[in-house]
Amino acid sequence: MKRIFILYISLFFLTVACSAPQQEEGATGVEKKEENISGATMQLASWEQEPRKRILEWVEQVTDSASSSYIPASDRIAVFDNDGTLWTEQPIYFQVAFAIDEIKRMAPDHPEWSSQGPFKPLLEGDLKGFMAGGEKSLGALLATTHTGMNTEEFNQRVKTWMQTATHPVTGKHYNEMIFQPMLELLDFLRSNGFKTFIVSGGGIDFMRVWAEEAYGIPPYQIVGSMSGLSYEMDGDQPILNKLPELFFNDDKAGKPVGIARNIGKRPVFAAGNSDGDYEMLQYTSTGSGERFGMYIHHTDSVRESAYDRESHIGQLNRGLDDADKYNWMVVDMAKDWKVIYPYELK
Repeated sequence: MKRIFILYISLFFLTVACSAPQQEEGATGVEKKEENISGATMQLASWEQEPRKRILEWVEQVTDSASSSYIPASDRIAVFDNDGTLWTEQPIYFQVAFAIDEIKRMAPDHPEWSSQGPFKPLLEGDLKGFMAGGEKSLGALLATTHTGMNTEEFNQRVKTWMQTATHPVTGKHYNEMIFQPMLELLDFLRSNGFKTFIVSGGGIDFMRVWAEEAYGIPPYQIVGSMSGLSYEMDGDQPILNKLPELFFNDDKAGKPVGIARNIGKRPVFAAGNSDGDYEMLQYTSTGSGERFGMYIHHTDSVRESAYDRESHIGQLNRGLDDADKYNWMVVDMAKDWKVIYPYELK
């Protein structure tokens, strides 16, 4: 229990606090070139002109076999963080929301929780009070909601939660809180021969349940933090049981390690939103040949959330400071995205 806490401490620490589009240019030579890139116009429709142009020109360059910057399809590896990069992460990480909701769901079978123990504050809606319990309380939360069951049971719990739980601010299901421009970017890259991977500090088992439907990224292209597993027999049926221990922490310096172990190739494209992604972008951008690094900067307090350097989750300092050094594109959500979520298009 003590080791699995290390994986998620950043998910909980003080997380209770909860522009006009630019006109498209006319039919320029750049836009004519865009027509030669598969799906460009349709799939990047939610991007404003400047970031859209930069993405299009880079992809055109690296997919042109006559270009000195050409990247063979077998090397077109693109990696994306999840929380804050592909979907919203405020006011708390969604996996944390799942864990809290699981405690509430399980509470009727545990009447003792309402009068004693670490979960009493949670059941009273007092997350700060729960946080006062420190490592012991957090470890108990994770062990109770993420382990002590087989993988199929856990998958079903996550699937049910995704179908029923809603975001406290928007009232939308959590898997509706994905970013439309990033969906377009994923599709666009895949249409041009890239393989897209999620590389996240979140739990790999949690993401694999819903990510394929949400992003079109299959379970075997998801890299994440992992708890322990044990192989056992239930009668004549083999099962995998989830254990209360941390097997691999896929965050910060762990992300390049996870990429090397699970993908086996250095990416040429990487996108993140926090300093937890810094090493992944650095590892990607310092490889040989053409590289593309992208930071999603949360600047839109009206349509999403505005936070960076002082945030207790998704903090972004090093990424902003070193963006010019590594030629990373910093996406200003308020200025660079015409819409945020897919449901805005309906």
